[in-house]
Parts: sequence; C-alpha cells; structure tokens
Amino acid sequence: MRVTRLHHTRYRLNDLERSVKFYREVLGLEEVRRHKSPRGSELVFLKAPESEALIELCHFPSSGPVEVQPDLTHLAFEVSSLEAFGKHLETLGLKYSDGPHYKPDGSGGFAFVDAPEGYEVELIQRSPEAQAGRATY
Repeated sequence: MRVTRLHHTRYRLNDLERSVKFYREVLGLEEVRRHKSPRGSELVFLKAPESEALIELCHFPSSGPVEVQPDLTHLAFEVSSLEAFGKHLETLGLKYSDGPHYKPDGSGGFAFVDAPEGYEVELIQRSPEAQAGRATY
C-alpha cells in the first residue's frame, strides 16, 4: 500500500487574515474553502491555479503563539519569470528576501520572498526544457 498524491500541507498562524491576504494578493492563490474544525481551529484552504494540492492555513490560538524558526520550512511555487514576479512584488511594496539566483546559462533560477509570520516562499523559474517536460530545473 502507498499514498497516491499530496492533498494539502498546513501552516499554523497567529494572524489568519493577514496571511490569507498575502497568499491571495501577492501569490495569486485561490481560496477554495473556509471552515472551523471540530476542535475550534479556523481553517482556510488555498490552491495555485495549475495545482491540485492545497495549502491549509490554520489559526488555533489556544495552542499558543506561533514562532517560526529561520529556515524551518517553505513552500515553492513556479513562476514564468522571476524578473516579472520581482516587479509584481515591487508594485506591492515588497521585494525578494533572497535572490534571484539563476543557473549559469540563465535558463532557470529561484528566489525567496518572506510571507507573514516568517514563513519563506520560494519562487522557481524553470528552464524552457523543464517546462516542456524534458528536464528538471
């Protein structure tokens, strides 16, 4: 027996609405659903336009404050252009926290932006070959 696919991953937060706004407005994720769990957690599920996997943002104050350690975890999303995404960030008063870093041939790369609460988000620009399914990135 084995698992068949990733369904979702969860990030617990102190300020749910601030993070939902970031993931929707900065990254362009779609809010799929929102509800309260049986134990009282406020949950918001989001997804990227071309992905099936969900991100669950969770606010559960009775478990104490969230303190994200540096380099603990991150989410990674593909973008068509790191340069264009960097300009998008600038229009929102944001900037990359690291990068962009490109492959020596300039065909692909990655950068990071900090989400609320201290979580990192990696943006990956894949090479044209990778986008066509002929290489990784």
